[in-house]
Amino acid sequence: MASLYVEKQFPRNSYPSRESGRSVSHALNGQITNPRTIGIMVFQGMVAADFLGPTETFSRATTTTGNDRTSRCYSVITVGISTEPCTMECGVVIKPHVVLDEAPHFDTLIVPGGPGIHNPRLSKKIAKWVSRRAPVTRRIVSIADGIYPLGATGLLDGRHVTTHWRLARDVALRFPDLQVTSNRLFVRDGRFYTCAGGAAAVDLSLSLIEEDCGRQIALEIAQELIIHVKRSGEQEQRSEALQFQVQSSDRFTDITAWILCHLSSNLSIETLSQRACMSPRNFARLFKAAFGQTPAEFVTRARIAEARRRLEVPRNNIESVAASLGFRSADAFSRAFEREIGCRPSTYRDRFGAPRADVVKEFPKAVRMVHALARA
Repeated sequence: MASLYVEKQFPRNSYPSRESGRSVSHALNGQITNPRTIGIMVFQGMVAADFLGPTETFSRATTTTGNDRTSRCYSVITVGISTEPCTMECGVVIKPHVVLDEAPHFDTLIVPGGPGIHNPRLSKKIAKWVSRRAPVTRRIVSIADGIYPLGATGLLDGRHVTTHWRLARDVALRFPDLQVTSNRLFVRDGRFYTCAGGAAAVDLSLSLIEEDCGRQIALEIAQELIIHVKRSGEQEQRSEALQFQVQSSDRFTDITAWILCHLSSNLSIETLSQRACMSPRNFARLFKAAFGQTPAEFVTRARIAEARRRLEVPRNNIESVAASLGFRSADAFSRAFEREIGCRPSTYRDRFGAPRADVVKEFPKAVRMVHALARA
C-alpha cells in the first residue's frame, strides 16, 4: 500500500515549472487536482525510521474527487547521489528513482538522517544541491542528522531549529548562527522544517499533510496508522509519560501505564493502591520513593499534559476538556492548569492552540474559502 512511485520521469533539465502545475497539486474544497511531489534524499547509512515514517505517511494521503474516485495527494520520489542501491543502517536496501541532476521539481524536499550523512563528501554534495534547489522549492525539511548538510547551506542562519536531543549540542556548536531548540518534536521557521527524527518524523508529516489537505485527512491517516495521538511540534522529545515508564520499577511497571490510559477515571489513592495490591499507605510511600512525587501529583501532571494536547483541538472547549480528564469542575481544572503551566487554559489556547470552535463557526464562508486557497 505504501509503495513509492514516480508518475512521470522528466528528462534532464526539463523540470516542470511552479506555474505549470504538472507536479504541484492544488487543494480546493478538499479536492486535489494533481499530486504534490515529495522528494526525499536516500544515501548509504540512512536511518530507516527517518525515511519510512514520512514515505508511508504521505503515501496514505488520498482524497475523493467529484466522481467518487480516490486520488493520491502526493507522489513520493527518492533521490540518490548515484543510481546505486542504498543500504540503510538497519540493512534495508532502497534503489533511488532519480539522481540529483535528473530530479524533477519538488514541492517539498526532505533530507533524512543517519550515520552516512556525516560523510563529508556526501554532506557537501547534498548541501550544494539543496542550495541550488531551495529558491524553487516550497518547503525544505531536515530530519535528525539531516540538519547538518542543511545547516551548511546557510539557509537556516538565524532561524529556530531542532534535531535529535543527542545531536543538539553538537549542532549548536557547529552552526552558531542557528537557534537550536533541543527538546521539541519539530520546529517550523518560514518554509524550513526541522525534526527530531524517529516517530517525530511521522508527526511532522501529518502536520504537513494538515497544511495541504486539511485536518480531517491528517487525522484519518493517524487513525489508519494506529497513532495514539497526533502530536504537535511543541511537545517535548522526552515526554514526561515516557520518563515515568523508564523510571518504573517492576512493582510499578503497569500502574503508570494504566493511569495514563484512564485519566478520566477515579484515580484516588485507594483505587490505585488496590490495583497495585498494596495498602494505601505503603503504595503512597513506595510510589513517592520511585518517582519523587505523590500519586496525586503524578495524576494531576499527567492530566494537565493531556489537557495541553486537547486544548489544541478547536471543537474542545475548556469545560469538555476538564470533564473528560476527571476534574470536578472547569474552575478546578483551570486552577490546576495554572499551577502546573503558569497560565490559565484560555490563555494557553490563545497562545499555542488552534482557534476556538465557537470562533471558527463565526467565520463567513467566503473567509474560510480564502484560508483554504492560501493553504493550497
